Parts: sequence; C-alpha cells; structure tokens
Amino acid sequence: MLVLSRKEGESLVLNGTIEVMVVQIGKGQVRLGIKAPKDVLILRKELTEEVAESNKLSAQTRDIEILGSALKKSRVQS
Repeated sequence: MLVLSRKEGESLVLNGTIEVMVVQIGKGQVRLGIKAPKDVLILRKELTEEVAESNKLSAQTRDIEILGSALKKSRVQS
C-alpha cells in the first residue's frame, strides 16, 4: 500500500484522470473531493462490501432455487 501525506487543499492524481483532493481535515474525519470521468464508479469501501455480501446471498438463494426446481423435475419424471 502506498501511503501519502496531503494537507488541506492538496490533491493527488490517479491514472491521469482521477483527482482526489483533501477538502477539509477535522476531528477524526477527513473530507475528500473526487473529480473523475462519469464512467468511473466511485463507492465507499463499506458499500462495496455490502454489495459483495448481497450478491453472495443472492447467488446462494438462486442456487437453492435451481436445486429445488431440479428436484421437482426429477420427481415428476420418475
């Protein structure tokens, strides 16, 4: 992991197209401003973790539905 120090008003550039600026530094909190092309998806990490967990649960539910459907079909054919 690259660790950088920035002061209020300073920024860094990622991949030549994404600028991350330190907008404000307060007690226990840093406000960041992000300029990026519209096609770049920007999410807080906790949201990506929630989406991943939701997708995992959804896939498990879908697997159960598929298994249930397969069992019903095999019973009908027997």
